[in-house]
Amino acid sequence: MMIRDYTAYDEREILPLYASVGWTAYTDRPDVLQKGFENSLLCLAAYEGDRMIGLVRAVGDGQTVVLIQDILVHPAYQRRGVGTKLADALLKRFPNVRQIHLLTDDTPKTVSFYESLGFKSVDAMGCRSFMRC
Repeated sequence: MMIRDYTAYDEREILPLYASVGWTAYTDRPDVLQKGFENSLLCLAAYEGDRMIGLVRAVGDGQTVVLIQDILVHPAYQRRGVGTKLADALLKRFPNVRQIHLLTDDTPKTVSFYESLGFKSVDAMGCRSFMRC
């Protein structure tokens, strides 16, 4: 597996990856997804040969705050360390950023994964998060 910067949006590999994890809010609006990629702070992709198997995408200013917007791994490659390697590669790009955020599903699997990377629930840090959706 190789991780590299993802700088040229290619719908032929992005949409199948998002579809593989059931993120239809993205695949239903590929034009919006493309704009999101174009305006992202950083995108990294994991490849097995020529096949994209995972992706992490960050937004923010890169100095004071970074939001991990998307981290996804094709189901056939999950539980093999791909997501961990993607997250680690992204975090290494922002070693001095004080706040790195993410929003995820509240399931034991996702909570365990992000806690293994050193993330904490905002309520455990005496904070509260708000979202308008």
